[in-house]
Amino acid sequence: MTHHKKTLEERIERSKDVLKENLNTVRAGRANPALLDKVMVNYYGAPTPLKSLANISVPEPRTLLISPFDVSAIANIEHGINEANIGINPSNDGKVIRLVIPQLSEERRKELNKLVKQYGEDAKVAVRNIRRDINDKIKKSEKDGELTEDDAKNALDETQKIIDKAVKDIDQIVEAKNKEVMEV
Repeated sequence: MTHHKKTLEERIERSKDVLKENLNTVRAGRANPALLDKVMVNYYGAPTPLKSLANISVPEPRTLLISPFDVSAIANIEHGINEANIGINPSNDGKVIRLVIPQLSEERRKELNKLVKQYGEDAKVAVRNIRRDINDKIKKSEKDGELTEDDAKNALDETQKIIDKAVKDIDQIVEAKNKEVMEV
């Protein structure tokens, strides 16, 4: 069971990490450099992540400041931000790019809440799929004679406890993000 438990916990952590990454891309009315994590820029013909081409800072609560390491790439960076479709128009002064995060409307907040909940549901589905895989392995081990009936039952119970805790963690992560989105 220890091997199954270790695999289970690792896969659950990966699912939670993916959830957190997805939630970081949800714009919640305040500036967060993680908004730009998925922005790719065409730099000398190669798609390059924005964060490896520029320094991203937050000088004010609702402003992101992008300082390119190579000023000649400023137009490509601006184009990459527009292509990423994050809903913010960049403005540049020739040296830096500013992104002013607009205040969210009530309607947009509700849309973002639905998106956050969907990300949470996706994470729960992933965790349930992990449970199914682990339970199948435990049952196979019992069938093959590697585990006794009692050991298999205990392993299945332990798996369920770990899954219940993971679902509770996911709910807490989603709830915290929803509070952040609804904050005015």
